[in-house]
This record gives sequence, structure tokens and C-alpha cells, in this order.
Amino acid sequence: MTEIEKERRTGPAAVALGALSGVLAGFAALAFAEAVAGLVRPQAGPVVAVGGAAIDRTPAAVKDWAIRHFGTDDKLVLQLGILALLTLFALLLGISALRFRRTAALGVLLFGVVGAAAATSRPDSGGAADALPSVVGAVVGAAVLHVLAGRLAPARPAAPAAASDGPGWDRRGFVITATAAALASAGAGALGRSLGGAAGRDAVASRRDVRLPAPGSPAAAVPRGAALRVPGISPFTTPNGSFYRVDTALVVPKVDATSWRLRIHGKGVTRPRTLTYDDLLRRELIERDITLTCVSNEVGGPYVGNARWVGVRLADLLAECGVRPPSKGGPADQLVARSVDGMTIGSPVEDVMDGRDALLAVGMNGEPLPFAHGFPVRMVVPGLYGFVSACKWIEDIELTTFDAYDPYWVKRGWARKAPVKTQSRIDTPKPFARPKTGTVMVAGVAWAQHRGIDKVEVRVDDGPWQEARLAAEDSRDTWRQWSIPWEATKGGHTLTVRATDRTGRLQTDRRTRTVPDGASGWHSVVVTVD
Repeated sequence: MTEIEKERRTGPAAVALGALSGVLAGFAALAFAEAVAGLVRPQAGPVVAVGGAAIDRTPAAVKDWAIRHFGTDDKLVLQLGILALLTLFALLLGISALRFRRTAALGVLLFGVVGAAAATSRPDSGGAADALPSVVGAVVGAAVLHVLAGRLAPARPAAPAAASDGPGWDRRGFVITATAAALASAGAGALGRSLGGAAGRDAVASRRDVRLPAPGSPAAAVPRGAALRVPGISPFTTPNGSFYRVDTALVVPKVDATSWRLRIHGKGVTRPRTLTYDDLLRRELIERDITLTCVSNEVGGPYVGNARWVGVRLADLLAECGVRPPSKGGPADQLVARSVDGMTIGSPVEDVMDGRDALLAVGMNGEPLPFAHGFPVRMVVPGLYGFVSACKWIEDIELTTFDAYDPYWVKRGWARKAPVKTQSRIDTPKPFARPKTGTVMVAGVAWAQHRGIDKVEVRVDDGPWQEARLAAEDSRDTWRQWSIPWEATKGGHTLTVRATDRTGRLQTDRRTRTVPDGASGWHSVVVTVD
């Protein structure tokens, strides 16, 4: 290779064009992969598959950190991070293709292998077909990179005289190929989005057609005084659009209610059953206000919400299948719920069948479950953290034992059993607020599902604890609002809250993190009074 040829391949212009080639190849790979995923299933796309595999292999502490810092945007951050890494590798492969064209193309194919392996190893994998999006995308990407890099290769001089002018490259061919690749990729991407949307249309239509029957056991009206009129306090009933969502699904499953099935089987099930959505709607439905809490909720965190749920009593259904709790001689002590995306959640059979309103829920706040919250059916068990009770998009219930099987979160260091801890939170004033001197209303919520809240106390700085006024109680399975007027004086102050549940147990001041069975400690906010 002459010095001129080296310059042609390593100069700033060549490097920039090589990087552009890599980006175009990467774009083509992802776009065509998504188009094929639209034909196979959206969850088989390489970004979703690799993202899901990354979530599965992320240590509990790291996952908890992501939820704490990014909240419900943690999945978006993960996908953007994957795309950023893919872009970086695409740039490097494009530049390396200037000198090692075949090796760089093989690098693209290697990423296809990674994507295919991730897709086929997911718990909800549909088999070998899930590898197709990554494989097709990689082949297209490798071909695009190989051709574009070829267009950038210095042309061999036809005669010695031409060598003094230096070899050139196929500018026209590069522009035409790059433009064609970009347009074809954009078209493939649009096709993939269209096909992916079409795959969920039947599910959307099935939800739209649902007419929930009137519950045979309706919830009582929310008591007057349960919702305090204090600006800044959380509403007693959390709207569906504001209800927290914490799960591992990068793509929200859209399940057609008309084809949905639920299988109940396992240890101690003498009469296994498979139910349809209509089977559930034909049963007596009950309606209850129940507060749910995520185990990833830090002290004072936002991952708690209260909704009015409609569903079927899970205990009645299990009893019809011959299931008995351990206290009555049943051989199974764990109920493992499986969702359509492969998630497994284990709940104590004793808790599910002890008389509490454990539900297979079909409705939320007066409408069919939203897709993001588990349509068509999910589990709701008052008093247990979501990771041991609240299986969304449920399709299978297996009765087994804790010794025989570890569900998803237990395998990752979380507890097998996790009753909700007594907690309280200051909603107003907000941290670092600057209220004026005089009367300031301090208010918030407290919860101890299935036990109930008996008392809430507030302390200013290191002063004495003062009992707050409790709002009317809806039920022991819902949170309870509270408030107390504070005569604020100038300067910085720390406000702290604690609660006592109906069993007489005081909320502990011992600070613990969320892993393995939920955070504990008193919530405090610092304010400056002007």
C-alpha cells in the first residue's frame, strides 16, 4: 500500500466516511431486525431481547439503584444505553472496515449471534423463530457495511501516469449506496412499527369490547373524610395513569382476552382447570379498595398507590381445584404465578387463602385493567409486596413448595416472603420547600396493608412527637391520609413522621435498603421557613 493509499484510508475524511458507513450499517441491521420482529413477535427484536437478558443478569443492588435514580423511566434508560453502545460499536466497525472490510462485516454478524442467543434464551422465547430478527438484521448490516466500505476503497490506477494524482474512491457509488441503504432502512423500520402495532390490534379490540359485569360484592363507598382537602397530599384513589409501574417488561405485553387462558395445576391440585376470560367474568366478582406497594420503594418513595379493583376471589377458585392451605393439611406452601412474558412470582398459599381479599383482578378504577397494569388478568394480594404477589399478565398458576422452586426475584437475592412493612410518608411540604412563617399544614399518607394504621406522629427537629389527625379509614387494606398544623418559625427545620399499625407495632426507625424484603426507617423532609 502506497503512502497516498494509506492517507486515503486513514485521513480525517476517510475516517468520517467510514464511521458514517458503520452507522448506516447499524441502522440497517436494527431496522430490518425490527421488521422481521414485527412478523415474529415484538419481544424478539434485538434491542428488547438484549435488554431483557441484561435485566435478568443485573444484580439486585444495581437494579434497585436504577429504579431509585430513574424511576419508571429505567427501561427507557436501558434501551437508550443499548442503542448508544451499538452506535459506538458501529462507528468503530465502520472505521475498521476501511482496512479490514471482511473482518468488520464479521463483527456485525457476531452482534447478530449475540442478539439471537439473547432472544432464544428468554423465559418467554418462542423458540428458534425468535432468532430470526437478529440473524436477518445482522446479515443485512454486514452486507451494507461490506458494500459501503468497498465504495471507499482506493481505486487502482489504470496507468503509471495516473498514480501521481493518487488513487480515488467511488464517490458517486458511495452516495447512491448510502442513500439507498438509508431509505431502505427507514422503510423497514416503518414496516416493523406497523407490523408490531398490528400484532396488538386484536388485544386492543378485545379490551375495548370488554363490559365488566356489576360486582356481586361491591366495595362500600369511600367514607366521608377519607380524602383530606390538603393541597399537595396524594389523592386517596390513585388514577390509572399515575399508578406506579415497576416490572421487567421492555415491551408491554398486549394479550388478546378472547384467546387468553389461565391454567391451574400442581401439587395438591386434585381438579386442574384451564379458564378463559369469559369464565372469570361469569363468576361472582368482588370489588375492593386495595393499596399496592413495590418492594423497591425507598422510605418516602413514590411506588405505592391505591385503586379500586374488581376481580374473582382467588381462594375460592383454588378451593374448587382441591387446593388446601398448609394449615389445613395442604401439601403446597407456595403458589407460583407465571406471566406471558416469563416472569415468575411466588406467593405463600397460606396468605392467599387466609380470608383476605386476594384477587384475580380484571378491573381497575372502573375500567378493564390497562395493558401496563396487567390486562387481561393480574393478581392482587393485600398485605404483600408486589414481587411476591402482584403477577401481571398472568397465564399460569402452579402449586408447589418453597423448597422445590425459587421464582424470578428469589433467584436474584430477594426474600421468599415479604409482608408489607408499616410505613408513612410526608407529601407536603416537599423536601427543600420554603414555606412562610405561621401555620403550615404538614400532611401525607401511611400504610400497613392487612393490618391497618392506628396512629401517625410528627416531630419537628428534635422536639416531642405530636399525634397527627387521621383521615377516616376506608379499610385496613388501604392507606390512610393524615395531617397536622405546624406553627412554623424562621430557619431550617427537619420534619419527621412515623406510624403505628393496628397491631400496636411502631414503625421502626432502623434504616434499611429495599433488598431483600423492603426498606424501613422514618421519612424526613428538610425545609427552610422564610
